Amino acid sequence: MYGTRYRAFAIPPGILPWPYTKRIDILYQNLGNWSSYYYSVPTYTLIALVVGFLAYDSNRRSMNIELKTEGNDPFIVKFPSIYSKKGGDVTMKCVRFDTNGSLEFSSVTVESSCVVREQGHFSVVVPCKSTKDKARKWRIIGIAAGVVGLMLVLVIGIVGYKWITREKMKKMERESERSEVLDTIWIGRSRMPSASGIRTQPVFESSYLP
Repeated sequence: MYGTRYRAFAIPPGILPWPYTKRIDILYQNLGNWSSYYYSVPTYTLIALVVGFLAYDSNRRSMNIELKTEGNDPFIVKFPSIYSKKGGDVTMKCVRFDTNGSLEFSSVTVESSCVVREQGHFSVVVPCKSTKDKARKWRIIGIAAGVVGLMLVLVIGIVGYKWITREKMKKMERESERSEVLDTIWIGRSRMPSASGIRTQPVFESSYLP
């Protein structure tokens, strides 16, 4: 079989069908926005559309056949759309979805392509943020919110205490202004209030005056 390029796939020359047949049909698929509906990878997120190719015997189109490569020339699957999704230290991986449901991972090449040696469906994935990282993030947010709430309660408590104390002092001052003003005397080094003493003169009930 001569080499060819179709859409995202580059098929090298020297491909042999197994079991052998003179003519083969190659089915190309691009799942587009339905990619994540039909395919998913645990703990990974798809960042490219799922594309695939499958070979069938032209004489019996219901029969899926394998394609064997001769030499070191593999299939190349190119994903140009993932250029805009690169960034940071995120490690991208190629993933192949086999017809039996198994997954096969490989590295992404410099040209944003995947090097594969078997047919199937292909895409590019990146690791998901772990639930542990999310839990740690929410724990930090909760602690920060608790500290802010505690500081707010303390501030409100201090302001309320000062206000109550000030009101009590004002009340005591008003009551002292309405009460009788007393003189003060010094006893040692202390200044004490003092009221002037008035002694009642004794009066006899029956007095005899000569």
